[in-house]
Amino acid sequence: MAEKIKVLISEEEVDARIRELGEKISKEYEGKQIHLICVLKGGVFFMCELAKRITVPVSMDFMCVGSYGDGTKSSGVVRLAKDLDESIENKEVLIVEDIIDSGNTLYYLMDVLRQRKPASLRLCTLLDKPDRRVKDVHVDWTGFEIPDEFVVGYGLDYAQKYRNLPYIGVVEVAE
Repeated sequence: MAEKIKVLISEEEVDARIRELGEKISKEYEGKQIHLICVLKGGVFFMCELAKRITVPVSMDFMCVGSYGDGTKSSGVVRLAKDLDESIENKEVLIVEDIIDSGNTLYYLMDVLRQRKPASLRLCTLLDKPDRRVKDVHVDWTGFEIPDEFVVGYGLDYAQKYRNLPYIGVVEVAE
C-alpha cells in the first residue's frame, strides 16, 4: 500500500496562523503565566511553534492520550499513556492539541484535568474537524477548520509517518 500526500494547508499559511493564535492567546492571558499542556505526540510541533509566539510567561508539560493506533479512524477507546509531571492546581492551563475530530480524546482529557482544579482550563487546536464530532468539546482557539479527510504533517501522522512535513497534507491511499 502506497500513500500520496496532497497539500491542504501550506507551510506559510500554518506559520501565519500560529503567529495570530500566539497574539490572541498573549492578549487573553496578559499579566498571567500560562501552563501549556501538550497532547503527545502530534501536538509537539504545534506547541513549540505556538509557545515561541506567546509573549506572557509560559511553562509546559506533556500528556500522551490517544484513540487511534495505526488506523485512520478513531477507535473510540481513549487511554492515558503518559500523565503530567506536575500539579496543575490553581494554574492557568491551556491544552494544546494537533487535531480534534470525534472529540472523544479531548472530552476525556478535559474531564480528567478539571478534577485537578486548575484556575482555568482552555483548549487550543491547530486543526478542527467539526463534521466528525461525536462528543461536545468547546474549543477556545482554532487554527483551521478542515473537511473530513485524513491529514498528516506538522506533527500528525499516518502509522507514525509524515509527522515531519512542514505543511498539512491529505493522505491519498493507493491500494
